[in-house]
Amino acid sequence: MSGVGTLWGIGVGPGPAGYLPLAALEALRQADLVYAPRARGAADSVALQCLAGTGFEPDAGKLREIEFNMDPDRAVLSEHYAQLADMIAAELRSGRNVAYLTIGDTLTYSTYGYVLAALRERIPDLPHRTFPGVTSYAAAASALSWPLGEGKERVLILPCPETPEELRRDIESHDIVVLMKVGARLGWVLDLLREMDIARHCAFARRIGLPGELLASGVGELVADEAMGYLATLLVRRSPRKER
Repeated sequence: MSGVGTLWGIGVGPGPAGYLPLAALEALRQADLVYAPRARGAADSVALQCLAGTGFEPDAGKLREIEFNMDPDRAVLSEHYAQLADMIAAELRSGRNVAYLTIGDTLTYSTYGYVLAALRERIPDLPHRTFPGVTSYAAAASALSWPLGEGKERVLILPCPETPEELRRDIESHDIVVLMKVGARLGWVLDLLREMDIARHCAFARRIGLPGELLASGVGELVADEAMGYLATLLVRRSPRKER
């Protein structure tokens, strides 16, 4: 091989098998190496689980599982991305074509964006192509038949704020709020939705299409301790859906 290899950023899942663009599937088949993130402490890579049913199964010799360190300390996180970028850059410089998997859309709250930026610092003319994927909120809306926005409704997509006061302001100024990265805040978020008397208009999805899936249309009865977890998305509607 000669020259620098190509990086392909590929979003897989989330959700039922088959959420993978055909063009991305073809890139996967051509890749010399496939990098798949795995959450720290997890036995399996969810990204690899999302490949089930696509007809593609990476050869063990080409697969590189990487344990992802989501430490809140930015310095620790930067060092982690730097080490990962150094490793992938070495493979690209040797001429290998590399596919990097990420869950959901490649450039929406995804680790792929950080990895791509770090690689372009190391290889400014890096040949690369980024394939879009299915966002978690699109998959949730589809699984629940829950329209994300109609007519002139204003939609806000954001990581969950740190306080109920912030979230209340966001809800009161938009028709739809998509909450990502809710995590341990789910308890007070549900309390706020009940207090605002809008819980019945909202929906919740966790681990769509995977073991442990939870789908709820109306969150008034949702128990935070039972619903909390990785890959969760909350869809908030400020008022009842209008008939058209």
